[in-house]
Amino acid sequence: MAEITIKDIAKKCGVGVSTVSRALNNHPDINPETRNMILKVIEETGFIPNNSARNLKRTDAKCIAVLVKGITNPFFSSMIQIIEEETQRNKYALVLRHVEAQEDEVDVALELEKEKRLRGIVFLGGKFEHTEEKIGKLNIPFIFSTIGVNMSDRIGKVEFSNIAVDDRAESEKMTEYLLGLGHRQIALITERSERPIGRLRMEGYREAYAKRKLPVPENLICYVQEEIEHYSMENGYLTAKKLLESGEEVTAIYAVSDSLAIGACRAVLEAGKRIPEDISVAGYDGIEMGEYYNPKLTTIKQPVEEIAKRTIRLLLDVIAGRKEHQQIIFPAELVVRESTRKYQK
Repeated sequence: MAEITIKDIAKKCGVGVSTVSRALNNHPDINPETRNMILKVIEETGFIPNNSARNLKRTDAKCIAVLVKGITNPFFSSMIQIIEEETQRNKYALVLRHVEAQEDEVDVALELEKEKRLRGIVFLGGKFEHTEEKIGKLNIPFIFSTIGVNMSDRIGKVEFSNIAVDDRAESEKMTEYLLGLGHRQIALITERSERPIGRLRMEGYREAYAKRKLPVPENLICYVQEEIEHYSMENGYLTAKKLLESGEEVTAIYAVSDSLAIGACRAVLEAGKRIPEDISVAGYDGIEMGEYYNPKLTTIKQPVEEIAKRTIRLLLDVIAGRKEHQQIIFPAELVVRESTRKYQK
């Protein structure tokens, strides 16, 4: 009897070889039902993955890792797809790793560098506040993507690339837009301020109030729950629900991600309020779901395709010695849709 191959497993399951590979490697970007189906077929057929062959491929210095904090955020899902396509097109293997909230992404990267003999690393999300000593332990090119923190003065002579939008400025733009509609009681749903994305977007929120010489409604700054995924719709829903049940006056809610904003919309509607007639709701990121939600979500749209393509292409160029590391800031776009309107008493 001929030996069963990974192609045979893929054919039996009606999926691609790459999907079977992701199931075998326990990648987070695969539907749990699909993973369970594949693993069941593997068990039934007695298929044994050729780990030796896979390890040989990983040690041929053609492997790139993507470390993701916030895997439930659909914004990262679209980025990962683009990065994966570009990586495969350039004949590199991709290692995708979900970094838990309590994990340190640099520690994870150092472990993977040794285990997989990586050529380069892309960090998506995360806190990105590390000492020069720690970050300097990475011996391969790496890129911080999707967070606009210029750390050249923080990590000394360590060379790196950073590709993002200006979170502070874009958040100020959204808050200024809402203030321009006449809203003053704007609730902010964000992470704790010690985390860069939450801090930068909160700083932009505060700056918009300051430029208009208006007091910041401190009682309306709402932090997501720590024990569940920070940028999930569930967290947006629970955080907004708590706010609305508090009885605080609020005319608009600005959430620092679209996923949080969509969750907040449900809480608003459950509270018997209309969007945007009673409460305007706005998000940040520009995920596809926001365009099809009802009402369509006003947001800050990040150029996800451009960021993803520039990230992986720059990393490949740095690996090949064709380019030096770069600090790149992309402009984002304020997209006004149906979920916001002028404040009316």
